[in-house]
Amino acid sequence: MKNKDDHLRQLMQQALGGDKRAYATALSETMRLLRPYLSKRLSNKTEIEDVLQEILISIHKARHTYDGLRPYAPWAFAIAKYRLHDHLRAHYADHLRFAAELTEAENISASDVTEIPFSYESIKEEVRQLPEKQAKILHLMHSEGYTAKEVAAQIGMNESAVKVAAHRAYKVLKKKLHDQ
Repeated sequence: MKNKDDHLRQLMQQALGGDKRAYATALSETMRLLRPYLSKRLSNKTEIEDVLQEILISIHKARHTYDGLRPYAPWAFAIAKYRLHDHLRAHYADHLRFAAELTEAENISASDVTEIPFSYESIKEEVRQLPEKQAKILHLMHSEGYTAKEVAAQIGMNESAVKVAAHRAYKVLKKKLHDQ
């Protein structure tokens, strides 16, 4: 690696001195140096090439900052790291924006689906017609505001049994209200 870095350092020194051929060779060898680094971090070949081009552009723009007395590879890898982070930040920001749009759509759909056109008060008579235990569970949960766990403790059932009873009561009520 040291010989490779020494060679790249010499090429960049020559390039900074105005040697165009040395500069083209330095960029070409920099691509070969950085491609495996990007391949380990990105899976899409097109994406790798796009980021690699961005890195080469950044190296070109920052070439005047390279100190020819220092190793070349760490300088190039530092630029590559920042370009890769910029790419990933933009990539994930797009995904987060898309996820936010989906969440918004899901919230709209969920509110439309779960919006009930009646309240507990408006179906009290139907609830009273349920078996006594189911009616008591629904009353405690919807009129009094207790959780399933709290209802279970009050009436001496386990929480799962309360949830099952409530679910069965909801099914009966749904059928009754749907038939009306």
